[in-house]
Amino acid sequence: MDESKRYFRLGLFVFVAIAIVAGIVFVLGGRALFQPTMMIETYFNESVAGLDIGAPIKFRGVPMGQVTEILLSTVEYEWGKPPEQRRGYIVVRAKLSLSKERIQRLGNDATDLIKSGLRIQTQMAGITGQQTLAVDIFDPDKYPPLPFDWTPKYLYVPSAPSTTGELIAGVQAFLASLNKADVGDLGKNLNTLIVTLNKKVSEVAAGEISTEATDTLKDVRVLIDRAADLLAKPEIEAMLRNLASATGRVDTLVGDPSLKRILGETAALTTRLNQFIQSGSIDRTVQSANDVAERTSVLIGDNQFDIRVIVQDLRVTAENLRVLSDTLKRNPAGFLLGGPPEKTQLPGKTP
Repeated sequence: MDESKRYFRLGLFVFVAIAIVAGIVFVLGGRALFQPTMMIETYFNESVAGLDIGAPIKFRGVPMGQVTEILLSTVEYEWGKPPEQRRGYIVVRAKLSLSKERIQRLGNDATDLIKSGLRIQTQMAGITGQQTLAVDIFDPDKYPPLPFDWTPKYLYVPSAPSTTGELIAGVQAFLASLNKADVGDLGKNLNTLIVTLNKKVSEVAAGEISTEATDTLKDVRVLIDRAADLLAKPEIEAMLRNLASATGRVDTLVGDPSLKRILGETAALTTRLNQFIQSGSIDRTVQSANDVAERTSVLIGDNQFDIRVIVQDLRVTAENLRVLSDTLKRNPAGFLLGGPPEKTQLPGKTP
């Protein structure tokens, strides 16, 4: 009984271990087995050195799948043709790992996309020389599909020459044009040019050139002396000192904290004034002032006679106040006690 339990536990342990390993494998990469895929192929009429099986294929940097096969069209499609009729293309096949909906859309729109310029191009993945497949939209007139007369096994997407290939082709064309150039004629023309220049130089009078050069040097010397005399004048030195002093004062003024504070306050005031204007308060203030002026004008027009009487009374009152002030100055006691003082007879005086 104990022996059977031991075997049961061992079998259960092995089963659980296998299940855990299977789960880890599924999480790490097993889900790709159940992911929808789509095979495409393209043809290159140039070297694909550096492109290996497993290299990624991307659409403008977005991963789409990986390369699965790199073949020769001679072996895959042209084995039964004469050697002189074989294209000799490089057949590259890739597996796209996308969602079911995207694969369906790509299959339905493939023809229109290819007509619009959908192309596959090899690109360098770094300085190591490894290449990847890049899918992008190019000019269909500039990069037409390669001609072939067989039926592709998978969805065919035309290719575009790589940037490196185009650069190498341009350099080769330039070197070929140099090889075709007539180097002998070029050398003869160059020799003729040199002889002509020597002849023209020999025809020029050396004495005249020397005389003109000497006169030019004299004029330059006179100009330099005049400039030195001008700079040596006290007025110029004083002007330079004043200019340096003014520059220092300007620097001091610019670096003064009070100036920065004034500028900051001015900017803040300007900002507030701008906000006040934009808020519409100034318009309301002007409208209120206009309303007050209109009401004052109406009030004055309706009570013009009363205002004239009030002004006359104010004048009479002011005149009375002036008389009262003069009386108070001449006889303050009489103003307080009543009546002017009695006249006093001085001795030796007759009334």
